[in-house]
Amino acid sequence: MKSSNLGYPRIGENREWKKALESFWAGKLTESDFLLQMEQIRLQHLQKQQDLGIDLIPVGDFTFYDQMLDMAVMFGFVPKRYDYDGGAVPLSTYFAMARGSEKAVACEMTKWFNTNYHYIVPELGEGQPTLTENKPLQAYREAKEKLGIDGKPVIVGPYTFLKLSKGYEPKQLPVLILQIVPLYVQILQELAAEGVKWVQLDEPILVTSVTKDEMKTVAYIYEQLQEAAPQLQIMLQTYFETVEYYEEVTQLPVAGIGLDFVHGLEGNLQALTAKGFPADKVLGVGLIDGRNIWRSDLSVKKKLVDTIIDCVPKDRLWLQPSSSLLHVPVTIRHEDQLNPIVKEALAFADEKLAEVQCLVESISHGQVEHFAESTTALERLNQSQERNRREIQEAAANLFTQDVRRKSTFEQRQEKQKVWNLPLLPTTTIGSFPQTLEVRQARRKWRNGEWTTEEYDQFIQKEIRKWIDIQEEIGLDVLVHGEFERTDMVEFFGEKLAGFTFTKNGWVQSYGSRCVKPPVIYGDVEFLQPMTVKETVYAQSLTEKPVKGMITGPVTILNWSFVRDDLPRSEVAFQIALALRKEVESLEAAGIKMIQVDEPALREGLPLKKSAWENYLQWAVKAFRVTTSSVEDTTQIHTHMCYCEFHDFIEAIDQLDADVISIETSRSHGELISAFQHHAYHKGIGLGVYDIHSPRVPSCEEILEVIDNGLLALEPSQFWINPDCGLKTRGMEETVRALENMVTATHLVRDRLAVKN
Repeated sequence: MKSSNLGYPRIGENREWKKALESFWAGKLTESDFLLQMEQIRLQHLQKQQDLGIDLIPVGDFTFYDQMLDMAVMFGFVPKRYDYDGGAVPLSTYFAMARGSEKAVACEMTKWFNTNYHYIVPELGEGQPTLTENKPLQAYREAKEKLGIDGKPVIVGPYTFLKLSKGYEPKQLPVLILQIVPLYVQILQELAAEGVKWVQLDEPILVTSVTKDEMKTVAYIYEQLQEAAPQLQIMLQTYFETVEYYEEVTQLPVAGIGLDFVHGLEGNLQALTAKGFPADKVLGVGLIDGRNIWRSDLSVKKKLVDTIIDCVPKDRLWLQPSSSLLHVPVTIRHEDQLNPIVKEALAFADEKLAEVQCLVESISHGQVEHFAESTTALERLNQSQERNRREIQEAAANLFTQDVRRKSTFEQRQEKQKVWNLPLLPTTTIGSFPQTLEVRQARRKWRNGEWTTEEYDQFIQKEIRKWIDIQEEIGLDVLVHGEFERTDMVEFFGEKLAGFTFTKNGWVQSYGSRCVKPPVIYGDVEFLQPMTVKETVYAQSLTEKPVKGMITGPVTILNWSFVRDDLPRSEVAFQIALALRKEVESLEAAGIKMIQVDEPALREGLPLKKSAWENYLQWAVKAFRVTTSSVEDTTQIHTHMCYCEFHDFIEAIDQLDADVISIETSRSHGELISAFQHHAYHKGIGLGVYDIHSPRVPSCEEILEVIDNGLLALEPSQFWINPDCGLKTRGMEETVRALENMVTATHLVRDRLAVKN
């Protein structure tokens, strides 16, 4: 029995990776210094895993931005707009694809399956692919030469890479396969020549609702790979769910199959015990949760391994996390401020690898006495008062049988909401404005006790006043207060609700250098007091224009937190929804009649199996409606979503019954618009008209093109104009210039529409 890892967090214990990236982008690091720092971080991560005793250490999972972007540039899939001339792709081009440049917009970014990690979507179809450099080979050599590690190169598998890319029609897939497979063959042959024993090809696409015909294509691909490099052992790795076709997957011509026995436990275990496992393959047992932070009950895991051993001998088992540890923080050892009962029940990446190694060593030698420690720690948390507030649990459970909806239909509400007297194509923003160094320093002084609450409140009011004035000068129609008091759109609310706790250093990567510190939902959730009323009411007092109240929705808080695993996620969502409903009612009672309840993470919570979508959407939509349905007809409910495949669930968006929804279309180059051409949608909708994740300022002409495309599918009377996401991460000058261009473009379209009418 061996221990294995699928991938390690790249950000570093103290976010060294993030800091190096941002210093390089800011011109504070030369390229050579940047590369040196990245190498040091990469080697430190490998050394950690070696010190823990992991037998099969992944190499090549480290990246400067994103693993799918790495694959795209390795195969020369660089869109023409970046003026790429062939050969190894320069760092400047690599980062332009990720972040945009003055000359070219960035590539699309979307969620990695149902996680909160965003990947860069490769654009295929422009030219013949070629292997620009063998990145997995470079990673293997580095680990071998500098640390003596005989690593396991990690590569995104061919079918997953193609299915997650864009820029081609389905009928072109066979041609692309014929172009791509030889490149994989070349990579594998060069790895084999170097003496690599195992390579991990990640094919998480096989846990989604693929078809039988697709499995035949996958079989063809792997037959070609095995035939070309027969001496190289391939571990075909799946994760996040049960494989769709167990028998077909396990019969693929590879040396090992990795299955998720956490998130795909029931289906994968049932298939394994009923259908057996090939005698010539290794089984990678995804045993430790790679996506949540709770400690494993090792006694329970031992029983699961015993069941698996009845089907597969110990010497053909690898014990490993259920997925890459990219999705969890690095280590618990810096967390010295947590409630001890909570802390002892947690495990981050390093602790999870220690759990893997402990299981391997203990099971191999029959020593399991110390497993009781993990069981006791989890029992203490489960028996705590915070997890046993019956009135909260009962109120949430009762919602499953209740019909929750607004008092009147959208059409009836729309008539009453004309009191706003908004112009055609109303302009607004998504909520946040730049969090400058001054804002962050002020928050730090207040948290450290250097400022009193009164001093901090005065500072926040000064920022709100400044940005209300800026919005008035730009000419926006519906304003926001700017969210300067908020560190993060989920953390802010979690800090003010019962049932949440927070780590000091529990950072995870969201996209690029953007790291988030998800709250930990460890107990029952309850509203304590108004959370956003003070700042919103102050902002409204400064202007005659409407100011939106801004809160984060229940499903997003759920999906962007580390969630307790002793209750169904739906019940936790309903607890959050009941708490947030009181906040919405508090805003309305204070005179705020436009309230935005953001749900950017609603789509990412969709199960990977389409057969499970209906159940998820039923409770997710209901949670939103629990939050928003008690307001008066004259109160306008907004929501916001970003970076996902909306055409998958247009009907669910409609069922949210929000008066206005704002969504991203800038990076997807308006592709979402086609969804509205095929699915009628009659409520208010704001198509994000420019990409806020790129530092470039869009021209008025670019924004005009997006608006014009939107008007091909939407009526002007329902169309709102806004950026595609919050502006927290942008600088002040670029924010103002971009919004000025947005407003100018909107006025040009209004004038044109007025002439037509």
